[in-house]
Amino acid sequence: MTGNFKRDVDLLCQTLAVDKNFDIVKRELIIGEREAVMLFVDGFIKDEVFEKIIEFFYKITPKQLSKTADMEFFSKAFTPYVEVGFESDESLIVSAVLSGQTAIIIDGINDALLVDTRTYPVRSVGEPEKDRSLRGARDGFVETFIFNTAMVRRRIRDPRLRMEYMQIGKSSKVDVAVSYIEGLADKKVVQKLKKRLSEITLSGISMTSQALVEVLVPTAFFNPFPKVRFTERPDFASACLLEGKILLVMDNSPSVMIFPNSIADFMKETDDYYFPPLTGTYVRILRFIVSILTVVSTPLALILMNNPDILPDWLSFVATKEEYMIPFFAQFLLLEFLIDGLRMASLNTPNTLSNSLGIIGGLILSEFAINAGWFVSETVIYMAFVAIASYAQPSFEMGYAMKFSRIFILILSQLFGFWGFGAGIALVLTVAACSKTLSGRCYLYPFIPFSSKKFVKIFIRRSIAGKKAAH
Repeated sequence: MTGNFKRDVDLLCQTLAVDKNFDIVKRELIIGEREAVMLFVDGFIKDEVFEKIIEFFYKITPKQLSKTADMEFFSKAFTPYVEVGFESDESLIVSAVLSGQTAIIIDGINDALLVDTRTYPVRSVGEPEKDRSLRGARDGFVETFIFNTAMVRRRIRDPRLRMEYMQIGKSSKVDVAVSYIEGLADKKVVQKLKKRLSEITLSGISMTSQALVEVLVPTAFFNPFPKVRFTERPDFASACLLEGKILLVMDNSPSVMIFPNSIADFMKETDDYYFPPLTGTYVRILRFIVSILTVVSTPLALILMNNPDILPDWLSFVATKEEYMIPFFAQFLLLEFLIDGLRMASLNTPNTLSNSLGIIGGLILSEFAINAGWFVSETVIYMAFVAIASYAQPSFEMGYAMKFSRIFILILSQLFGFWGFGAGIALVLTVAACSKTLSGRCYLYPFIPFSSKKFVKIFIRRSIAGKKAAH
């Protein structure tokens, strides 16, 4: 701001293109016999609040206003609202207006008054479709930034909880908050995350949080393992904070990012925190076993079906007696692609028809494919198990990482048999072991490097009383 009222107002109006944008409003006022201008985005402002603020402004006398040329004093003495500030940098004023705040410029006062009466269109904070829980809370994150931070604050009433605000993206200027509990989270990881956020030079990232992930945690193209976990549940996010994790809350996104993550973190689910210790332990172990089976079951079945002569009597049921037109390897690959195709189709199908689509795809198509000789019933059964069991993995990204690992091992198993199966598992583990989390630790921790205490914690859900006694 230059102190020249007319010049400052014209420059701000020109930058905001008030004459071209119907939703950016310039409201002229007279406050204490001085010219004043309000700039705001229509739709973000709270009309009833500003009616009272303007009514109060109209009561200010020239004598009262002549006592100050300082916007800080004006905001304290004459602005009857809670969230107010002042700014002299024109670019920051423009950014504030575009983000929903109201700027008030008064002749004779150098700074602009910023009044935060933002209100956004928002949907209900109902339970998310993906992260459902049997006994947990029924609220979920939404696209409104301040609502999400408030839902975390509601659960953690600890003065050590930090919500550090930043803006990223040259054009979008997306609001983000780095949330952690001071004393529990690793300071070095917090600083590294904030440094990488400050160095982002992308013009806009409002479409997807995945763009932000690719900048914060770069990963090789052929490495399918996710480094960031997403959640739409405030209760799960709060539990992660209490375990020393860091949250990244992003405006316009109903998913909160959790840092840092090793492969063990993807084996946890919301219900683990609501089940009794014995049940939670059983569910965790079962989830881990099922996750492994989804990776190795079809490659093992392929080897045994291709080599029925090596089967012992108790595994004779694996060998198929049906006639088939397509090799087993091609059957497994086709079924992998067909299942994904049906899954994508169900996502784009109206809810009233999605159940019908599942029945048609799962029963009629498979039955006709077997009768036509395309597939044998064994390959359909194995892939049906894999398709259903993959939903035991709570992370969508980790589910696809396991899928790509399974296909890679399947190809090597077809080419080299048992040797290929072993080499495929070894290569997948090598890729995971060579990956690093945001903290710099191995992705396979606590397996590599091995930590007995953390290893037990993956599978055993200890009671709160047991944790207190241990401390």
